[in-house]
Order: sequence, then C-alpha cells, then structure tokens
Amino acid sequence: MNLPADDFGLPFSYGGLPSEESTFARARVVILPIPYEQTTTYGTGTKAGPQALLAASRHMELYDEELDYEVYQVGIHTLRELEPEASGPEAMVERIARVTRALLRQGKFVVGLGGEHTVTVGLVRAFAEQFPGLSVLQFDAHADLREAYQGTPFNHASIMRRVSELVPTVQVGIRSMSREEADWVKQRGLRLFYAAEVLRTPDIATAISEALTDQVYITICLDGLDPSIMPAVGTPEPGGLGWYDVLRIVRRVAETRHIVGFDVVELFPIPGNIAPDFLAAKLVYKVLGYRFKLGQLHPG
Repeated sequence: MNLPADDFGLPFSYGGLPSEESTFARARVVILPIPYEQTTTYGTGTKAGPQALLAASRHMELYDEELDYEVYQVGIHTLRELEPEASGPEAMVERIARVTRALLRQGKFVVGLGGEHTVTVGLVRAFAEQFPGLSVLQFDAHADLREAYQGTPFNHASIMRRVSELVPTVQVGIRSMSREEADWVKQRGLRLFYAAEVLRTPDIATAISEALTDQVYITICLDGLDPSIMPAVGTPEPGGLGWYDVLRIVRRVAETRHIVGFDVVELFPIPGNIAPDFLAAKLVYKVLGYRFKLGQLHPG
C-alpha cells in the first residue's frame, strides 16, 4: 500500500529519523529502550521514561553547532522496547545482558534507555565480556552501593555494587549515601568525585578521565543533574551537576578514552513539563556526537 508520506508525522524513532536512514543493517548505533521498573522506592514512573525521551527527541535539531557535526548520519536504529521480565530483577538483568550480547556481536554501538537504574547491570555484564579492559563512569546523585535492598541484590540502590564486582568504576556527582556505602567506598578504595568537588574544581574533567581505563562505558542516572534542570527523577537530590558540567566531562572522556557504549536512566516524566524529557533526549545526542566526532572508534 502506497500512502503520501508528507501527510504523516515523523516516525516514532530516536530523532524522528525516517526508516530508510535508520535501518538496523545500516546503523552503527542502536537505541535499546528498556521500560523496566520494579524496585523503585520513592517517586515512580521511570517505566515511561524511554517513550518520553523518544517522543522529545523527534523535536531536536540534528545539527550540533558545538561540533559542526550531524551524528545521525552514522545511522541510528531504534529497537522495539525490551519486554520486562516478570519473574524478578535478576532474570531481567540476564535478559538485558543476553540481548546486549547479541547486539555487540553484530558490531553495534548500544545505547540503553531506562527505566530504573537496575538495567545498567545487565548492560555492563555484556559489555564487560566484550571489552575485557572496561571501566564504568557513573553520573549519579546516589552511590548505589548497598549490598542488597528490599531483599534483592539487584535493586536500583545496589546496582553499582554489582557493577563494581565486574569492572573498575568511577562515580561522579555523588551527594547522598548510607553509612554502609561510605564504609564500602573506604574499604575498596573506590574512585568517587562528590558533586561539591566537581562544582568547585576547574579542571576536574581531566582528573576524572585519568581515573578511567582506556575502554569506558558511561551510565548517566539523570538525578546526577541538579533538580533545577532535571526535576523528573524519583529522588531529586539538591546540589547536582549542571548541563555543561556533565558535557565538559563527557567531552574530555571522548577525547582521551574509547567510549564503547552508554545508558541514560531514571527519567520520570512529569505531566505538563516536557523540558526534562527534552534534556534527556538531547543528552543522548550530545554523548553520541562526542563519541563519533571526537572519540577513537573501538574495533568493530
């Protein structure tokens, strides 16, 4: 059936890209929406995050004036939402890992969209197998280093504990943790940059980059940003990072390390307030731009 394409709106894909420009075969980048929410404890609604981000992305300009670059030309394919696993968090983590492994084997650059932060464990599990020298850069308000929470070690409050068991981690923007987590940081000598340190240190981006290995996976929990610009999160801790604070760090990492993948998680859409959705969508595009314009491309 042939229909006049000009009479229809943009496709519901990241950036509103037409299908002929974003086929799976052509795309170097795949967007993996994961609307999973099972262990959140305060504000809820992150399962709607991927769809809100994708909807906002259709209204972005695809030219990046900072980079003089249009990263969509590398090909960005949006996958269907990953079906949540009803049998529990651990099974969901393994489902995410299984799908991610398949994508990495096909040479795709994977971008995960949460959903709650638990999804990162599954993503990193697959990336750690593919990239043996991997480290993880976490932007977050919370350390997420509890051994377990609410009866499961695969809780959003425990995800970086699980990740740190797989690969080295560097945490940025932290401004809330429990005594248990503080003791764990000291015992393990984990590299952590508190939000106050980031905000008062001029060249903090260099120190953060130097703390990472050559191959880096980035996880961006949106509550790492200040609630004045990102209120759409479950626990909006005051005193967070600004837009340019995050971009400055990601840019430096892209210039000096191999970014092999990333995720953006914990968007909790607020009815009537589209600004946070748009910020999240644009943040994905900025990270992709830095990675493909400035970064050294990883093998495959």
